[in-house]
Amino acid sequence: MPTRILPAGADPDAVRSLTTLLSQLPDAEPQPPVGDSTQLVDTLARLAAESVDELPEVVVVHERIGPVPALELIREVALRFPAVGVILVTTDAGPGLFSAAMDSGARGLVALPLSYEELASRVQAVAQWSTGVRRHLGHGSDVFGGVGGTVVTVSGAKGGVGTTLAAIQLALAAQASGRPTALLDLDLQTGDVASYLDIQFRRSVVDLAAITDISPRVLADAVFRHDTGLALLLAPGEGERGEEVTDRVARQIVSALRSRYEVVVVDCGAELSGAGAAVVEMADTALLVTTPDVIAVRAAKRTVRMWDRLQIRKAEETTVVVNRHTRSTEIQPALVQRITGTALARTAIPANFKELQAVVDAGRVHELDNRSSVKQALWGLAGELGLVRAAEGAAAHRGSGRGPGGFRRRKE
Repeated sequence: MPTRILPAGADPDAVRSLTTLLSQLPDAEPQPPVGDSTQLVDTLARLAAESVDELPEVVVVHERIGPVPALELIREVALRFPAVGVILVTTDAGPGLFSAAMDSGARGLVALPLSYEELASRVQAVAQWSTGVRRHLGHGSDVFGGVGGTVVTVSGAKGGVGTTLAAIQLALAAQASGRPTALLDLDLQTGDVASYLDIQFRRSVVDLAAITDISPRVLADAVFRHDTGLALLLAPGEGERGEEVTDRVARQIVSALRSRYEVVVVDCGAELSGAGAAVVEMADTALLVTTPDVIAVRAAKRTVRMWDRLQIRKAEETTVVVNRHTRSTEIQPALVQRITGTALARTAIPANFKELQAVVDAGRVHELDNRSSVKQALWGLAGELGLVRAAEGAAAHRGSGRGPGGFRRRKE
């Protein structure tokens, strides 16, 4: 059976040379190369959604790939697609990089300039390993978790627009529908998820900052299990420690969470950090919450333009959510969409703070009444985004009082 090999690199000449050499290997079937980290992960996710058997046995990553650095990319591929063997091609084949590559999940390292014999030997060994893993998976192992969980970031156009409340309710809706859900508070200096849910905690996201390999046990030790079933990874109590969470750390944490949970909701707050930017870039869905007033909409427009300039997210790949909407306001959702140039959530969240005041003041927003128009809208938004499981339990939800029923998962 031919060995499918997917080359990945940003340097066209280097990738062309690599592809040419790969095509000369016996029983090799090189796939069309991909030019950056995003394209590689998207390609693997698309193939994995069909079947594990559709994935290439071997991925060859050139050291000059971006925007995610090669070792971080290898770590994400290893976490999300453990049936794929990754080889790193590099000019530095020293023991230091070799050890770092192995720690990241690479199955081999090949030095530049490329040698036919070395490349052939390494590809053959990694292909055999990949085939063995898939054979093992075929006998009922649960090692492979598919393409990983859905990651949704919730960012605010400015402070005070309801970002944290929206993130919490989206996560609660997903969890209540039967999907294991994690809520990550990445508003590192001023995160309020713990306050909104009235919890005391010892560990936070900062405890994972110095760990190079986040195992399931390490992750479980850092996560707070809420009474609702939500897995919470909280912002540090000392805001100055948020600087310890770099973009590399954030990518690693989100990759670890999405490998363990079906849904990962990230509260990114309103201030852009390196960690927040990295997570918005890698998210499946990026929400930007605004209110229908001139100041907030202008802030939303600035944020969208900044994300575009920094190549974090294109405007059309960002979804704006209008919070505190009323029919009487001059600024309606359609106008917000035209001003920002983004996609627009069909669900607008109504302005009705009286429904929220008691649970917000008590720090127990998870106990918001099911009859609340705000909760119904936010849980409806979760359904619109495909965060909830299909509605076989809708009637049970209505009867149990856990939340609004009638969820329908968006077709992929």
